[in-house]
Amino acid sequence: MKQFLGVLSLCYKFYVGLVFVATLLFFYPFLYLTLLRDSWKKWSFPINVVWSSCVRLLCGIWVHRLKRVCLPKGPYMIVSNHTSYFDIFIMYSILPRHRFLFMGKSEILNYPLMKTFFKKLNIPVHRNDRMKAAKSFIQAKNAIREGWSIVIFPEGGIPDNDLPQMVEFKSGAFKLSKSCEIPIVPITFLDHYHMFSDPDQILGYAHPGVSRIYMHDAISVEQQKTMTEDELSAYVFDTLAGPLRERGLMKN
Repeated sequence: MKQFLGVLSLCYKFYVGLVFVATLLFFYPFLYLTLLRDSWKKWSFPINVVWSSCVRLLCGIWVHRLKRVCLPKGPYMIVSNHTSYFDIFIMYSILPRHRFLFMGKSEILNYPLMKTFFKKLNIPVHRNDRMKAAKSFIQAKNAIREGWSIVIFPEGGIPDNDLPQMVEFKSGAFKLSKSCEIPIVPITFLDHYHMFSDPDQILGYAHPGVSRIYMHDAISVEQQKTMTEDELSAYVFDTLAGPLRERGLMKN
């Protein structure tokens, strides 16, 4: 039975991959045009919202918000746990009216179709090059000044084992939010780890369904000033982990 479900999951992964590539090829010319001039860049965001919504609906994914909050005036730092590639494109369905950029590892530049617009629209982080990492930090600051919010997965990537267990956070998101004095918006994804496992896990779970999202109250600039970066990191970790612990999905 387990092998049978694994084969079905593999078929679903292939289907998701085909949907992703087909829709990317369709929207790519529109995205490319918006990135020809800096003044047009803001129009790439609604295109990404439509594109990601098409992927989500074609893949049979519905979003259920377990908690709704009134977001502060942007820009802000958006942080979440990271268990699946679904986290990325579903973020657009959660915040379709608040334009944001992703700040993520530079390895994504190895994918030819993704390279052009990810590098021009989002912010790749070269972790093994201090100079380039510093430039990424400056680039993020400039984007915030222009009104863009920043999405960072503070775990630094998808943990290798025991999902949805979370691993220790990296400090970049909290250093940036304190430096730019912007609120932090924490979001917990509850289901993506079993809805779309790592493609390297050939027979790992993957299936359509409901994605439950828990949006937490924003952490204000004033709150952040009362904490060190380490204290803020620990506070956000516990905030994101809370809904997972309540449902027995994560150990205390």
